[in-house]
Amino acid sequence: MSTYAVTGATGHLGHLAVLALLDRGVPAQNVVAVVRDAAKAQPLAERGVQVRVADYNDADALGTAFAGVDRLLFVSGSEVGQRERQHRMIIEAARAAGVSRIAYTSIARAGENSMPLGAEHRATEALLLASGIPTLLLRNSWYLENYTGQLEQYLAVGAIIGATGAARIAAAPRADYAEAAVAALVDDAAPGVYELGGPAFTMGELAAALSAAVGRELPYRDVTLAEFEAGLVAAGLDAGTAAFVTALERGAAAGELDVPVTDLERLLGRPATELATAVKHLIG
Repeated sequence: MSTYAVTGATGHLGHLAVLALLDRGVPAQNVVAVVRDAAKAQPLAERGVQVRVADYNDADALGTAFAGVDRLLFVSGSEVGQRERQHRMIIEAARAAGVSRIAYTSIARAGENSMPLGAEHRATEALLLASGIPTLLLRNSWYLENYTGQLEQYLAVGAIIGATGAARIAAAPRADYAEAAVAALVDDAAPGVYELGGPAFTMGELAAALSAAVGRELPYRDVTLAEFEAGLVAAGLDAGTAAFVTALERGAAAGELDVPVTDLERLLGRPATELATAVKHLIG
């Protein structure tokens, strides 16, 4: 049986992917969790998962971590501005170790995505294609948790404030993306591009779903991008971070996170989780 590795295996998405591999019946001894901190992976080790320590900045450790690995779920790094360098090391280590297939978590519409994250994902996709390793480019749209994780703030303000207008956002819960990524590797999905997203919604529709889930009216209040950025600064963000978040909002408003649900459902082998169901689950 193939040996599978997941990078960032104690992160939100990576951890769910390891669990999904186990749920699919992959023996724990055939699952490698690549982590920065072994202590955080102790629950996985107790289930028999191989825990290997490697930082995205340590080429030697990455090479050791990938030894004997056949298929790799390459979860993109979280250090904006450092990803291209780090990702190059991961790809080179995977190639040297003889990894035969990679699934990489990219961003929706990576080829033309104007968001600050887009360039690093485009560069990584190019490196993967040049590596010669059969690769599945899993272009994930937004995580629904990006919004449900702000519920406390929404409740404090009494509204959801954004600048996306009527643009649709194909967000899905991380669990759907993790399950799809694992299915892509385990079920021998063809190498290529997969634009992944859940059933698309407007922010007004998200506000309605959150309102229903919490039993309290949370309207969506649309503002201009300038007002949105000023509000972030007023809330305590530094100017650079506020500009970064506003650039993400600008991309969402341009429809860059709106992708068909087709590829996600094809990998899942089931319908993607509906918005109302996902929201209720995520906020508990």
